[in-house]
Amino acid sequence: MGEETPPDVGLPPISIVGVSGSPTHPSRTTTLVAGVTEAFAAAVGGTATVIELAPLLAGLGAGAFRSQLGPEVQAALETVEAADVVVVGSPAYRATYTGLFKLFFDHIGQYALVDKPIVLTATGGSDRHALLVEHQMRPLFGFFQSLTLPLGIYASEGDFSEYEISSDDLRARIDHAIARTLPVIRSHLRPEERPSADAFTRPDAF
Repeated sequence: MGEETPPDVGLPPISIVGVSGSPTHPSRTTTLVAGVTEAFAAAVGGTATVIELAPLLAGLGAGAFRSQLGPEVQAALETVEAADVVVVGSPAYRATYTGLFKLFFDHIGQYALVDKPIVLTATGGSDRHALLVEHQMRPLFGFFQSLTLPLGIYASEGDFSEYEISSDDLRARIDHAIARTLPVIRSHLRPEERPSADAFTRPDAF
């Protein structure tokens, strides 16, 4: 008997695109977004792309309408809109995401993210900003009618050292979030790989 053809043969790789809304470089937010984006891409055998908004700040302010923005900003917007999965992240600024983050998503097509899986991440100086993910970021992508994945990932300043992830706890939270949401992503993007109902009724499934 011949070998069975793997289910992904002939299909384009799943594209995971990360967006860091930090206005600075280097940035703990960018480190977190990149780490999560690359981890998800590795888990699904996809491609990872990270977009830093800091270098696009001047371009995003070039005009009030998308048609007035330069080619680098246009390319970034189109990359996000074309992604299969988007990982978004912002540092906490005045108890919410940055204005840079909001400005970028103000130019995303209103219906470009409908049903698109979105992974929410955020960073802050301490754990008291952790609700940024649920109270500010999740409603924004609710407006876009996106599929925001259940577990957000928040990291505080103590989870990093020299702009690198140093916390085993944060790494474990990233791994846990990926393990819990992979069935959702796979069933959404590859319906032929949809898990059986038993996968969601195990005591440890949620």
